[in-house]
Amino acid sequence: MGKVTGFLEIDRQVHKYQPASDRIRHFREFTLPMSDKEVEKQAARCMDCGIPFCHGPTGCPIHNQIPDWNDLVYNGNWEQAIRNLHSTNNFPEFTGRVCPAPCEEACTLNLEDIPVAIKTVEQALADKAYEMGYVRPYPANTKTGKKVAIIGAGPSGMAAAQQLGRVGHEVHVYERESRPGGLLRYGIPDFKMEKHFIDRRVEQMKGEGVTFHCGINVGADKKVEELLAEFDAVLYCGGSEAPRPAGIPGADLAGVYDAMPYLAQQNRRVGGEDIQSYAWPCEEIYASGKHVVVVGGGDTASDCVGTAFRQGAVRVTQLDIRPQPPEKEDKLAVWPFWATKMRTSSSQAEGAQREFQVATLEFIGEEGQLTGVKCCQVDEKRKPIAGTEFVIRADLAFIAIGFAGPIEGGVTAELEGKLDITTDARRSRNVTANTNDYRTNIDRFYAAGDVRRGQSLVVWAIREGRQAAAAIDEALMGATVLPR
Repeated sequence: MGKVTGFLEIDRQVHKYQPASDRIRHFREFTLPMSDKEVEKQAARCMDCGIPFCHGPTGCPIHNQIPDWNDLVYNGNWEQAIRNLHSTNNFPEFTGRVCPAPCEEACTLNLEDIPVAIKTVEQALADKAYEMGYVRPYPANTKTGKKVAIIGAGPSGMAAAQQLGRVGHEVHVYERESRPGGLLRYGIPDFKMEKHFIDRRVEQMKGEGVTFHCGINVGADKKVEELLAEFDAVLYCGGSEAPRPAGIPGADLAGVYDAMPYLAQQNRRVGGEDIQSYAWPCEEIYASGKHVVVVGGGDTASDCVGTAFRQGAVRVTQLDIRPQPPEKEDKLAVWPFWATKMRTSSSQAEGAQREFQVATLEFIGEEGQLTGVKCCQVDEKRKPIAGTEFVIRADLAFIAIGFAGPIEGGVTAELEGKLDITTDARRSRNVTANTNDYRTNIDRFYAAGDVRRGQSLVVWAIREGRQAAAAIDEALMGATVLPR
């Protein structure tokens, strides 16, 4: 906890943003950092609540010891707080920026709508770690002689690689794209998280003995069978990148795209890379001077909104088939779980027109080019209501309704018929492995992260990577010191 009476004396404060009129002119991060003293005051609000739901299963999936580092920050012991945070989270600078903070939803003070500003404190700690020189290589004192290959350099693969490298295994990470990071680099826009944070972690991990092999599509350029012959264990962290099929007529019109090619292209522009990639080949997409419609109500859709505004879109409309949620949830019915309530992202606050309880019936166009999106209102069962049809002008439309497992080709193509695949209720094709040992049905072949769990949060990817690393270390050495 922090100060005994802190939650009674100190008002909740979080990071402020640059004005929307300023931040849409660039792709850099736009949060305004708080001073150390302000952060210490926010940490002081952590109360002695008895059962800290914030770091239990309802709050933080990686079990960050939030009351502990809040107390340390409140007392000015930043170095020990940083060490505590890193003991459970390999990459707090990632989660402090892009995690939606289920920990704050589970905070006891959220019963009064004034939760501790946990995410703000976490980001401050992560940034302070760089200032204090804490983010440096921590190589193992001795090597085990065991070799582990990891397929995919997203947050799950990176977390597993760092954990395994630090206990002395020889770790090789194979990444299809030209740089590590997965969807952190190519999906999440730079205005939410700048990519130099990934680069600094990669350099740290290289200093710890982890080797990155980028531009190698395992399953095509290098076979899984080769990895299994060369390494003692192989961990598949390929992510969930295949777009969920929308089945909307007219989706083949010019001007209609899935979200990922658009987001990846812009991130590549910002990073000075070629905008084309193996995963998302597509002609150049740019929203300048255009009317844009985004189909979907989640984070990926919101990222498309913010990107379109920064490219100079005239108007951005976001369509959500779900009914507009209430402004305030029933605390006694849902707390400490994540609540369905009206939330407005920073991108939506930049001027998006949001339409709720609306279905996308058809993309319409002239001479093969998109000109509009035909919609209608739906009832509580998401069935169209006759007579409510309308058309929204659109020069560009992005489909952002989620992901359905790993993209075609690569690992799953090579292992078709050998690897167990689970299809869940949302039609996502996930690699089958349990959370006890993360083993698949193929000997010495493990799976973790979104490729196993399905589309999820970065914090869940880090958790699964860490747990899979512990399972692999135990299998190779007979015991492990790695935490789960």
